[in-house]
Amino acid sequence: MSPVDSSLSVVRKMPVGVILAFIAYASFSISDALIKATGPALSVFEIAFFTTTFSIIPTMLTKRGERWRDIYRLHHPYLVHLRCATAITGTACVMYAFTHIPFADVYAIGFTTPLFVTLLSVLVLREVVAVQRWVLLFVSFLGVILVIRPGLRELELGHYVIMAGACLGAVTTTILRHVAPKERRVSLIGLQVLYSGIFNGILMIPSFVLPTLEQLALLLGIGLLGGVGGLLLIQASKQTPASLIAPVQYSQLIWAILFGAMFFGEYPDWVSILGMLIVVGAGLLNVLSERRPIRWKPRVFFFRIGE
Repeated sequence: MSPVDSSLSVVRKMPVGVILAFIAYASFSISDALIKATGPALSVFEIAFFTTTFSIIPTMLTKRGERWRDIYRLHHPYLVHLRCATAITGTACVMYAFTHIPFADVYAIGFTTPLFVTLLSVLVLREVVAVQRWVLLFVSFLGVILVIRPGLRELELGHYVIMAGACLGAVTTTILRHVAPKERRVSLIGLQVLYSGIFNGILMIPSFVLPTLEQLALLLGIGLLGGVGGLLLIQASKQTPASLIAPVQYSQLIWAILFGAMFFGEYPDWVSILGMLIVVGAGLLNVLSERRPIRWKPRVFFFRIGE
């Protein structure tokens, strides 16, 4: 195939990848809305236990080439286990936030993850970050301040918890960037699922409530949507450059506003909307101006592992 034909082939595939990414992030957002709909009727640990268990189903149906018995054959055992701990704890933080504070607030604060990833990349991985990237990240942070307006309105525990979740997500992403080239995918996925099941299974016992059929259906939907969304995102990454896929993640703020208004009676005021627009604008400029954009996910389930 000539270089011209190869380029045309890539161009034809790019729109498909972007469409798949939109569907993937819509799946994640619907999954998040179902988490909010489940509400505080079930504990965070019980929700995480069932949804993580169900979310492995799509992955198991499509698993290729690696053996589960190699799950503990690790090159960086301490880092892989630390990543599992931060990812599981971060997921619990996000689930708590979704069930206690407005939908859009969770996403707006969650989009501070790139700021913490950049800080860790400089401090831990010794990467060099361009000045314009720092400026854009700072502008994005100012947008988040407009959304939550500390001091001008009362902040709930969920706001602090999701900020902790964003920090934990950054640690998870930074570790993944370091270990992913050498570790098996079955280890990165399987260990997190295994530890999540044990951790959440134990912690949900004191407050365990037998889910009703309706709640069980919601939990199944959350898991399957998350799992399918992850697979779609992986497929999109194979067909389309990351620079085109990364901006699509900001579509989740649109879903957050729509779902919050339609199903939960949450209507952000014009200041919050302005803050969200600033977050999206700075974020888009950030990922589009960088040759190697930081790939991250606002919620770090095992099925949202970056390639």
